Amino acid sequence: MSKFKKIFLVTDGGSRGNPGPSAIGYGIYDQDWNAIEEKSEYIGKGTNNEAEYQALIAALGRAARYCKDDVEHYSDSELLVKQLKGQYRVKAVNLKPLFDKVSTISKKFGSVKHKHVRRTDKRLARIDGLVNEALDGAGH
Repeated sequence: MSKFKKIFLVTDGGSRGNPGPSAIGYGIYDQDWNAIEEKSEYIGKGTNNEAEYQALIAALGRAARYCKDDVEHYSDSELLVKQLKGQYRVKAVNLKPLFDKVSTISKKFGSVKHKHVRRTDKRLARIDGLVNEALDGAGH
C-alpha cells in the first residue's frame, strides 16, 4: 500500500565536462513539501543530459515505494521536460533508452507531470547542491 496520494519529485543531474564525471540528485516530497527522501550519488562518466535522465529514473524508482497515484516532477532541464511532454523528439541515440526507461517506470503511477523550473528555484537549488557535493566527494 502506498503512503501518499501525491508526491513531488525534484531532480537534477550534472557533469563536469560534457561528457565528464557525472552525478545525480533527487528529492521526494509529500503534499506539503516535507522531505521524504533526498539523495545524490556519483555515477561515473557521462553527459549532462544523461545525468538528468538518470536522476529522474532513480527518483521514479524510489517514488514507487511511497506513491502509486500522482507524481509532479520538477527539473531545470528544458530538454528533459520537453522530451517527456512530447514537445521535442528524442534524437540523441544515447538518450533514447533512458527516455524509454522513464516512460516504462512512469506507467507504475496514475499520472506523472513534468514541469520546468529555473535553476534558482529554492527546491532545485538544494538538489543541485547535493549533485555538486557528490561530484566533490568523488574527487571531481
